[in-house]
Amino acid sequence: MALQGPFAVIADSPAPDVVEALRAAGAFPIIEASWSDAPSVLASIEPEAVVLAEPCGDGPRAQALAEALRERRKAGNGLFMPVIARTRDDSVACVPDALAIAVNASPERLVRRLTTALRLRNLHATVLRRTRTLTSRGEALPELPAGDPLEEASVLVAGRGRSYPALSVAVGERVGVVGALSVESAARALNVRDIDGMVIGDGFGPKIVEALLTVLAEDVRFRDLPVAVLGGHPAVIEPYAIELANLDRIAEGPDRLVERFLPYVRLHAFGERLKRMLKSLDAKGMIDPDTGLLGHEAFWRDLNRAVDDADKRGVGLSIARFSFDGSDRRLSLDAARLVGRLLRQVDFACREADNSIFAVFTETDLRAAHVVARRIASVLKNTMLAPDRKKKGIDAAVTLATLKPTDSVDSLIARVVGEAG
Repeated sequence: MALQGPFAVIADSPAPDVVEALRAAGAFPIIEASWSDAPSVLASIEPEAVVLAEPCGDGPRAQALAEALRERRKAGNGLFMPVIARTRDDSVACVPDALAIAVNASPERLVRRLTTALRLRNLHATVLRRTRTLTSRGEALPELPAGDPLEEASVLVAGRGRSYPALSVAVGERVGVVGALSVESAARALNVRDIDGMVIGDGFGPKIVEALLTVLAEDVRFRDLPVAVLGGHPAVIEPYAIELANLDRIAEGPDRLVERFLPYVRLHAFGERLKRMLKSLDAKGMIDPDTGLLGHEAFWRDLNRAVDDADKRGVGLSIARFSFDGSDRRLSLDAARLVGRLLRQVDFACREADNSIFAVFTETDLRAAHVVARRIASVLKNTMLAPDRKKKGIDAAVTLATLKPTDSVDSLIARVVGEAG
């Protein structure tokens, strides 16, 4: 993508490697500023992105820059503005939420990460613009979900060495964790779940790490996925550094990895949130931007149509209700997004206010609906994120009802809810 500026490059010493790499990628204009001048520069321009081209060890200057960035974002109506920060070794960026990259990483890798982040900025701008346009027409639309995207993010932690338990705990204290002890289970999780980052811990040999990275690099869905490798294998990782823009190797322990890695996870989760919101806008609000399932009103409207169609054509129709004991927001969203992935093209679903999920199976009799519902319940049990880490899975209570000739929508729902009670 073309890098339409301006771009701010912050450094007290000249950073010709960064500037030349940006120019080679088509970035223009590029404004260079010292750390002391950076706040005033940011107040006078609206940069597409900011690159901290050298590590900053000066607390007051870093704090002043962080405040200037906050003011700049407010002036830009909250539009996401990426900040890429060069750091020494595995240290954390000096500015909150900045995307850290090692100072010895090639400028080409820095530009690749910047390009990935700018795609998200463009997506955010599209969502904001579409929302303003539709709102000006008087159309009622769902709001972009609020809150920290980390609250609904999931990270795949793969490994089987001594640090794996500590790594899982460190990641799990901040985001949802999907564990994998093998390449096969990691690949299954990547295909079934919404994953916002992947951590490869110890216990895997170079060949296994290479196999994992190959799976990610060969699938376009994962090219922008944040991937952190703990500890060794630098020779194995380097060949994938260009294909996987957000691949990093952290030599320090689990806590340092999490601190450095989470801004990338937050960014990815925010991007997924924006994609769901854009689908909702395209569907004129019929799709819930939290789950990707139908919104409440759209679901009940489609259910009425499906019941009428089934009556007229004499075909089957079944409905399942999935409910979960003690479900919170994260678990509820996790379940709803999984159900959305597992439904057939002809089916549709909705998450209710009590966090249960209704799924409608069109042209499906009770026997076939049992098969589909059991498959979904099995995947939910084996892959959902349990709030209590001691539990291996979540039990989904499933009730089913099939449409009878004398049924209305109300009587059909009453049966499936009544059986649940």
